[in-house]
Amino acid sequence: MRLAELFPGARIPEDAAQREVRGISVDSRNVGEDMVFFAAPGAKANGLGFAHEAARKGAIAIVAEADPEPAAAPAALIKVKDVRSALAQAAARVYPGQPETAVAVTGTSGKTSVAEFTRQIWAALGKSAASLGTLGVMTSSGAAPGALTTPDPVSLHKTLSKLASGGVTHLAMEASSHGLDQRRLDGVRLAAGAFTNLSRDHLDYHPSIGEYFAAKLRLFRELLSPGQPAVIDADSEAAPKVRAVCEARGLGVLSAGFKGDDLRLLDAKPEEFSIRLTVAHGGKAYVALLPLAGSFQASNALVAAGLCIATGSPPGAVFAALEQLKGAPGRLELAGRRCGAPVFIDYAHKPDALEHALKAVRPFVQGKLIVVFGCGGDRDAGKRPLMGEAAARLADHVIITDDNPRSEDPGLIRKAILAGVSDLRKAGEVAGRAEAIARAIAMLGPRDGLVIAGKGHESGQIIGDTTLPFSDKDCVRAVLKDLSS
Repeated sequence: MRLAELFPGARIPEDAAQREVRGISVDSRNVGEDMVFFAAPGAKANGLGFAHEAARKGAIAIVAEADPEPAAAPAALIKVKDVRSALAQAAARVYPGQPETAVAVTGTSGKTSVAEFTRQIWAALGKSAASLGTLGVMTSSGAAPGALTTPDPVSLHKTLSKLASGGVTHLAMEASSHGLDQRRLDGVRLAAGAFTNLSRDHLDYHPSIGEYFAAKLRLFRELLSPGQPAVIDADSEAAPKVRAVCEARGLGVLSAGFKGDDLRLLDAKPEEFSIRLTVAHGGKAYVALLPLAGSFQASNALVAAGLCIATGSPPGAVFAALEQLKGAPGRLELAGRRCGAPVFIDYAHKPDALEHALKAVRPFVQGKLIVVFGCGGDRDAGKRPLMGEAAARLADHVIITDDNPRSEDPGLIRKAILAGVSDLRKAGEVAGRAEAIARAIAMLGPRDGLVIAGKGHESGQIIGDTTLPFSDKDCVRAVLKDLSS
């Protein structure tokens, strides 16, 4: 692809405009001959400071919002209003293949489950479908792990093109606040979007909850086109504000939940580890036994159903497919049993998510409910006492341990969590996640239950700048094996 084709309408010197582009990058370390370097502003450094390095390494052009000083000769300068958006749009031109039907879901909690449920419903209806997000790329044949909820634009568009060339026609993807704020989804041809809920998260990145919310609303304000559908969990406190943004944009709103207009949840009755849903849609009532526990999973399933219906799937088949859903890995996943007591692992790493997980498990525990969790280092420190308060309020015994401490002192993180616990008789701290899990499992009696929260599907633990192999599920299985031998 020639440089002029990569940036249609841009003012480019003729000698550079006709040159073939070998690749694009936002990282000067990856720039080589005949590549384009995008000098994006970052939290730690401005890419403009690396423009000369990129030019020395053979970059054809530097894409920037301002002139580098001095000029990065001999590379051509292409000035844009938003470098990150320009990068995403360029990636979409370099890798033009995309699944025919792509939807994106944003919100604080539930993104992973909604994306994966949407994929599963489509698959049940005979579509070649995939989901993309925190779990990586999920298809009917398995998963390819990923590192970010919303990958960088170049990686994202490479993946979309590969999926499309492999025959995938339907894609459900997570849209994180970081991904939306950093324009990673710009250039994705979306058919619909969805919003789950809003609670405190990522305040280490966003200056305020208002700016965090505004980042999520970019999906509806800018990425969806007028007339396209937006599915909203009507039971979220933020739903009215999201709806107002969608209607102002001219989007077609489908609301789901007990307060929903389009997929109204008439009833949700727990039956063992399932929920019998009765949903009104299009003048008909549909009944489905959702094989998952927790009201939050019913909400996620309805949003997923809404996305499928909004993109053309027949409602009757969609509601029937709810009975085949499997929980996303690490989302209230049953990892084993000790003396009949269930041991669940869950990704909950926010106060609201931890509360939902504990409330979901409580009806199945006749004895004591135990929870093991920690908080990540170098992340929103303000949520730590809130997590401690929620755990102590909803569980009978709390073991506070390490999550991903990163560069922080694990002991200080645990102390901050304990500060939110009003009754210290219910809580204790154990250094070392494996030891904490082992102690909690050893405490279980036949009528008890255990939730191990915070890491879910993750297979590593970040200590300092090193990621060590660690899996909550593998740890649980190893402990149970030792106890049974």
